[in-house]
Amino acid sequence: MDMRRIAAVVVAVVVMVAVPAVASASVLTWRPCATQQEPTAECATVEVPIDRARPELGSAQLALARLPALDPAQRIGSLLVNPGGPGGSGVGFVQFGGLGSPDLGALRQRFDVVGFDPRGDWFSEPRITCDAATLFDPALNRFPSTRTGFDALVAHNRKAGEDCLARTGPLLANADTQSAAEDIETIRAALGESRISWLGLSYGTELGAVYASKHPDRVRTMVLDGAVDHARPLRQAILEEAAATEDALVRFADWCRSSAGCALHGQDVLRFYDDVVARAARGTIWSGDLGRPATADEVSAGVYNHLYIRDEWPALGKALAAAGGEFPDARGLTERNQFLTPIYGAYRAIGCHDFPSPFTGPADMGFMAGLLRAAAPHSWRYSEYWDLTSGCTGWPVRPKNPPQPHPVHGAPPILVVGGAHDPATPLAWARGLAASIDGSALLVRADDGHTGMFNSACARAAEVRYLVSGVVPGRGAVCR
Repeated sequence: MDMRRIAAVVVAVVVMVAVPAVASASVLTWRPCATQQEPTAECATVEVPIDRARPELGSAQLALARLPALDPAQRIGSLLVNPGGPGGSGVGFVQFGGLGSPDLGALRQRFDVVGFDPRGDWFSEPRITCDAATLFDPALNRFPSTRTGFDALVAHNRKAGEDCLARTGPLLANADTQSAAEDIETIRAALGESRISWLGLSYGTELGAVYASKHPDRVRTMVLDGAVDHARPLRQAILEEAAATEDALVRFADWCRSSAGCALHGQDVLRFYDDVVARAARGTIWSGDLGRPATADEVSAGVYNHLYIRDEWPALGKALAAAGGEFPDARGLTERNQFLTPIYGAYRAIGCHDFPSPFTGPADMGFMAGLLRAAAPHSWRYSEYWDLTSGCTGWPVRPKNPPQPHPVHGAPPILVVGGAHDPATPLAWARGLAASIDGSALLVRADDGHTGMFNSACARAAEVRYLVSGVVPGRGAVCR
């Protein structure tokens, strides 16, 4: 669920304007913000209230980036893009070539492609700001089963949340997906569009689905790729995702053992992985990236992040081999972790609104940790939903959007895309989300990696055809 691979970006100075509730033409002031990848990029900002029920709390400014349609005569409208997260940058995705693949060319020809940074993220202001060292403590036990360990986790998370709140202000308590979905409606009105098209990846599927549930008549087409089913009970979702991560790791290990393209070719890769993680737990795996020994959680998280893109499996083999070599260095794994990145504060703060801790105490958390290890006997040290929910245990900000159904009635057909071997968003979630949307179509990927957009030419082609034509794939469609 994320944008941790999108590099930090620089946005040109832009003008902020107030946005009326309804607009017949764009009221945005666009300024050039070209990059080497996208020389036609333009940027603007739009103002939204921090809390629509409490205007006295002030406003936030959302950063936007636009790539004007290359064929204005055949322009369909605006395609809004959210590349994931929570905490991902739509501005960076658009400006730095996120839609640069040749097989997405029709989108660039027919749409104004618009990326935006949701409230609190990246170049939107105010930005969710947290002290990295307070937010993440590598020595903290995220799987406590004793009262002492559980209380230490609660105290750490409370302190981290209070630090984020002090640095961010009232936006932190209003950084939920329900509020962000209403911001999309403000953006639509500011663009002067009667309806929008939407391309949402990972967390962007939850954000898009919430928007469609609130404003179905404002949707022209909507792709939800790498689907999150926000109606799922958290305990169930934790175990489903952990099992999906385990499945992806096992498939990588099978490929690596039998492929000459893997640095661990011919070895028992799962045993090698388990040994590296166990050595990291004893503090004996150095990370040149961190300048200290890597923890077991950090090693496991680094492997997980490589599983997102199928084409990165050879790089994962090299990184894992280096971490378990004679002179171990886990740099290739830990440099891909999000724990110390600028987006981790937004990831945690938004995540605690949407996926708050379900744990009631050490016995409960210890029991769930046991189920987690049973579902993921190798990869249990890191899965996103455990990272979110354990990190939200003791979080001091009340959640505004806990798991709940977001049924969609009255929208045009929406395309949901799910992967049978997606490490982050299990196929069951795509089926559940599709079932909550009247008239939706489900496209199933039988391949590996997180989202079809990043892993499947077949899925990309189907998404482009649908976004342009509005016609969904037939029932039972599968990309093999």
